[in-house]
Formats: sequence, C-alpha cells, structure tokens
Amino acid sequence: MLILLPPSETKRAGGTGRSLSLDGLRYPELTAVRRQLTDDVVRLSADRDAMIAALKLGPKQHGEVEVNRMLWESPTMPALDRYTGVLFDALDAATLDAEARAFAGRHVLVHAALFGPVGALDPIPAYRLSHDSRIPGAPMKRLWAPVVAEALAQHDGLLIDMRSEAYVALGPTLAMPNSFYLRVLTDGPNGSRRALNHFNKKAKGEFTRAIVQARIPFAHVDELCAWAPTAGFRLEILSPDSGARELALLV
Repeated sequence: MLILLPPSETKRAGGTGRSLSLDGLRYPELTAVRRQLTDDVVRLSADRDAMIAALKLGPKQHGEVEVNRMLWESPTMPALDRYTGVLFDALDAATLDAEARAFAGRHVLVHAALFGPVGALDPIPAYRLSHDSRIPGAPMKRLWAPVVAEALAQHDGLLIDMRSEAYVALGPTLAMPNSFYLRVLTDGPNGSRRALNHFNKKAKGEFTRAIVQARIPFAHVDELCAWAPTAGFRLEILSPDSGARELALLV
C-alpha cells in the first residue's frame, strides 16, 4: 500500500541532516531528472530577478531565491517533517511514535515538484518550486510526467492518490488498476455533494495520520473502506459500477 500526498508551498527551514544526496531518495530511476532540475534551479538563482519571476514570488518571499541557491549545501530533514501547512499540520508527524513513523517511511510518499515522489522519511532540503514554476529548459510536466508515471507503475498494490490535480498531471496513476484518487466531499442539500477547500487538506492529513497510526498496510480498497468507520471516517468508492477508481472521504 502507498499513500501519495501533495507537497506544501510552506516548509520548515534548517535541518540536522547532511546536505542533499539524491542517492538517498526513493525511486533512484528519477535521479537524472532530479539532478538536472536541481542544477537548473540553482543556476537560475544566480539571477535574482529571473528567479523571482519564475517562482512568482511576492516582495516578502524574495528570501526563497537564496534558499534555492543553497540547495546542494543546505541541511536536510525528513520530507514528512519538512512540509508545513494545513495537511501536514493535521498529520502532525512530530508527534507520531517511532513505529508509526517507520510505517510512514514505507508506505507514504510526498510528490515534490523538485524531486518527484519521495519517501516520507527521505532527507530533503528546504526549497521553493511549484508544479507551475517556469524554469528555463525544464518544463515541469514534460520532465516529470512520463518518468514519474513509470516509477509509480512499479507498485502493484493499493495506491491512494491524495494529490491535487495539478500534481497528478506531473505523474498520472490512472493506468494503475489498484490506484484510487481520493476526493474530500461534504453532503449538501437534496443528496448532493460538494468538494471542500481548506477542510480538504485538513481531512487528508487526519486520514493519513490515522492510517499510519493503525499501521495496517491495506491490500485492497474494500479493506480500507471497511476499516475507515472504526477510525471515525466515512469513506466510499465513488460510482463503483462505472469502473471509476475514485474514493470519497466524507466530512
């Protein structure tokens, strides 16, 4: 089983790990693209104005240029601890016990714009790059989509895709028979349902936390759906008769 999370724009600074080693990241077949993109970002950081434009940085975010310039030298920390924001605050990795963190290391991925999918405990530096960043010579979708899709396709077990659709475009999983895209929905009037925004991320973080605390590597989506109510969640397969591989997390 794998849970595939989106990244967050906001990240913790610093770290206690050694500087970036691409050999220490999950999916070594992505190393060439990771190296190319990291080098391109560092190179562009030498031109402050160009980097600000590429990342669409506001006046209070100009310090991110220096963060990117130091990608190869700055300290690292586990990906699950690096990211902040609504989803990762709800997941609250710092309070997970050792066994839950080890489970997350085996079964949780974060899809970073700079590195592609990385393991939850893979050591990464602080960086600034988004799915829509425009790095000269490095179109994000063209760089990532084919190689990420191929890497993820190696997994033949259950995969729960919690990414935003923008990150799905950087590595589609629809061709994988055991992959399910998770949507966070709420009940509306007359039996209707609608998607959520802020609570979307919070619910995904809480659901991921519950799974890693339970430490159950679900083999089939039916097992996950049967377990969810025992942990306080409503999880349904959307339109199961249509063959669509989507889940609704109802809040």
